[in-house]
Amino acid sequence: QVQLVESGGGSVQAGGSLTLSCTASGRTFGSYVMGWFRQAPGKEREFVVAISWSGGSTCSSDTVKGRFTISRDNAKNTVYLRMNSLKPEDTAVYYCAAGSSGRRTQDGYTYWGQGTQVTVSS
Repeated sequence: QVQLVESGGGSVQAGGSLTLSCTASGRTFGSYVMGWFRQAPGKEREFVVAISWSGGSTCSSDTVKGRFTISRDNAKNTVYLRMNSLKPEDTAVYYCAAGSSGRRTQDGYTYWGQGTQVTVSS
């Protein structure tokens, strides 16, 4: 069993930056693909970025490519999402997820955090 807790959300003006963190319980963190998803009001949850268990491979959605960066520290059981050049359309609840197959689809993730709100004002 893995429990995920996100932090670092908040309000920021367009063009600003935020870094989200997701800390996992359990000893097997390093064996999971980690991903970030988001859900805006009235919309379905969508894939944002993901990182392999070793941190050697990442993938991201086209909407955030070049602006968002995912990284992980397996010694700290933590994955990070650095968000730069934020836009109002990035406003959403951001969820961290862990899974064995992972990557871009939600069904590749078994464990989910409770989410953290990110609000970007124009």
